Formats: sequence, C-alpha cells, structure tokens
Amino acid sequence: MTQADTIHSKDYRVHAGDKVKLKHWPTRVDPYYGSKSQYKEILENHVAQLSAQQHMHYASNQYAVLLIFQAMDAAGKDGAIRHVMSGINPQGCQVFSSKHPSATELQHDFLWRGTRNLPERGHIGIFNRSYYEEVLIARVHPEILRSESLPDALKRGKDVWHERYRSIRHLEQHLHCNGTRIVKFYLHLSKEEQRKRFLERIDEPEKNWKFSQADLIERKFWPQYMKAYEKCLSATSTKNAPWYVIPADDKKNARLIISRIVLDTFESLKMSYPKASAQRRRELLDIRKELAK
Repeated sequence: MTQADTIHSKDYRVHAGDKVKLKHWPTRVDPYYGSKSQYKEILENHVAQLSAQQHMHYASNQYAVLLIFQAMDAAGKDGAIRHVMSGINPQGCQVFSSKHPSATELQHDFLWRGTRNLPERGHIGIFNRSYYEEVLIARVHPEILRSESLPDALKRGKDVWHERYRSIRHLEQHLHCNGTRIVKFYLHLSKEEQRKRFLERIDEPEKNWKFSQADLIERKFWPQYMKAYEKCLSATSTKNAPWYVIPADDKKNARLIISRIVLDTFESLKMSYPKASAQRRRELLDIRKELAK
C-alpha cells in the first residue's frame, strides 16, 4: 500500500446535518507523498485514471459531472483545476469562472447565470467560484445584495439566506435526480498561509498580476468570510451534493486529495462502454469486409 492509497474521501466530507466549525477542520494534514518526485508520480497516476474515466463517461453519455470550487483568495483553486484535470479531453470539459454579475444577470434570479452553464450528459463542468458567491460575498458585503433588483422586502428579510440555501439544495437535488453528479470543494486555507502567498505574489515579478489591492481589502473581512462559509457548508452539504473541506496550506497535498475524491465520484457511477446490439455488430462486420477488400 502506498501513501496515496490512504487518502479516504470520507475524511474530508461534510455530512448532511453537520454544523461546521472551520477552526476544527485542519488547513494542513500529513502529506500523502514523501518527496516531490513521488507527488508527481501519484498525481500522474490519478490523472491517467481520470482520463480513462472521462473517456468512458463521454462514451456512455448518461451522467453529467459538476465540480464546484470555492475558497478564499490564493487558496489554489486555479492550480488545483489545472493540475488535477490536466489529462482531461477539453472536448468533454468546460470551466466557468464567476465574475461580478453583469447588468443583465442582475435582472434575473441569483441561480440563473449558473444554470446556463451546467454540463450536459457525458461532460464535466467546473465552476471556479459559482452561484455560492451569492451566499458568501453577498453576505459579507450587503451592498451587493442591495444592488440586485429585488423587492425591498426581500432584501431586508431576515430569511433571505435561509431561502437561498433552500433554493440551492432544491436545485442540486433536481440536478441529481436528472443524472448530474455534484461535488463541491472548499479549499481551507489558513490566514497565515494566505499572507505568505500574497507576499510571494508581490516579491516574484511573474506573479504580480495575481495580486491587487482588492485582495488586501477582502483579507480584512476574514472573520466574516469564515462565518459565512460555516453557515453555507452546514446548510448546503447534502447526501447527493456534498461539500469536501480540503486542507489547502500544502498545494500538492490538496491536489492529491481532490483528484482522489473526483476519481471516487467517477468510480461510483459504475460506467461501462456502450455495447453494440447484434444488428449493429452485423453492420460493422459487413463494413469491415468492405474495408478489407
């Protein structure tokens, strides 16, 4: 048994009904690799398995898979997506990043722009931030909620967040019942590790583009974000659309854990390649005879 074989998805899963206190969830765990070369070997193995699973997923065309990534700035979402999904055929995968909503998007319900980008059967959809921003950043910054074209009574109502959690749960249950499998990752970064990564972005010229003054401003709201994430994870992690809290202080370890969870998700689908009917086999054999002449 290798160190990677000891990665158990359930260790990082938020079970339905759990009341999450992030201070009780580690931002760093013992590494599942012993060296950089071993990390690369394990990740390459996971990537190869994911590539094979995706090929079967695309061919069977029965399920859709939606991966959602949420985190504080500098937690490593982009790198995790890039490394873990590096062997995936782009033809069957799409990545969407949630930016500030446009004027058109603000005229619709908060789930509208997310549902427009849902993956079709046989495909993988990746949301780098998602509709969950509407119960995270919008909760930390009430002015965002006020900018949405909602009736005043809804904006001021104490139940707005509970209603949004319920809407999300209902949407995700609807998707599950129609063949979409949803896996949600919260990359759990410590405030100290974020500080170090921000300094790297300032000190290393090739990383300057990753840092802005807005990042520093958002860092000041760290306690409010932690509270918003706790409420969100507690309210929206369900049996069919679970959240996984990924220790993110070690980027390499985080990628290995994420890739293992994604693999477990695909393997649970018990997919197989479509089998040709007897008539189809006869057609193929006739075609083969023609090609062999």
